[in-house]
Amino acid sequence: MNEEQEYGIAIVANDNVISWLLPFLESYRATNSAIPLFVIPYDSNVASTRHAADVYGATWVESDLAEIDQLAERLYPFSPNRRRRLRKLQALALPLDKVIYLDVDTVLFRDFRDLFRKIDQGVTDFIVASSSNEYVYNNKHLEFDYLNNVILFSDGFFLTSRKILSISDFCDVIGRDEKIFHAVRKRGGLYAQPLVNFVVHRQRLQVKSLAQCVPGASDETYYKADGVTFGETGPVDRFGREIYFAHWAGAIRTPRRRVFDEVWRDYSKRATERVKL
Repeated sequence: MNEEQEYGIAIVANDNVISWLLPFLESYRATNSAIPLFVIPYDSNVASTRHAADVYGATWVESDLAEIDQLAERLYPFSPNRRRRLRKLQALALPLDKVIYLDVDTVLFRDFRDLFRKIDQGVTDFIVASSSNEYVYNNKHLEFDYLNNVILFSDGFFLTSRKILSISDFCDVIGRDEKIFHAVRKRGGLYAQPLVNFVVHRQRLQVKSLAQCVPGASDETYYKADGVTFGETGPVDRFGREIYFAHWAGAIRTPRRRVFDEVWRDYSKRATERVKL
């Protein structure tokens, strides 16, 4: 992984989420196999995860995770297991000019290659999909001008360039403003999402949504979405805009009867047959 590539997709996984990983991989194979995929280990419990990654031709990330793990320990010293969620930030250290990070409890519906061309430094620095007004900051954020009138987003999907945002930027911002971050971040089991928002906003990056960047694209990704229909080219929202992926954020059980669940189950079945764990 020494030579930089133009773009890629990154996920974080381990064997505890293998039931989510497999349908993700199958959906990746069906829609985005032309884009290099990188799998970042959540921890050392990855025997089945590595096998699945090999089956789908993904690159296993062997790079040193010490920098991001040290940052996580600094911010969350009493949460040794959950702070590994910050390992998604290792996506910014991959040998890629531009990277899409995706949570693994996701299935993909459309080719993402055109999205990479939408990054334009100073104009479109950071592309997101879903907003997340309730899971980023508390009311104290209103005391800081750089946290006002900003897009609050889910970090389950983002697209940026490591030339625009790096792990070093995260370390530098926390080095300067750690007290502010802890004062404004929303509590309640949240780790990476308030941090990603805070650093992006503190750096005053230009954040845009899929719908703002791609004509006809939808910002809808929620697995409980209403008004979704499926056409020949994939799902569309209630306004007829194209949905790029579905995210089971906050799901407490595997998919059963909601609008995207049949597709998830089909991908899961095909992946299980392909991987043969």
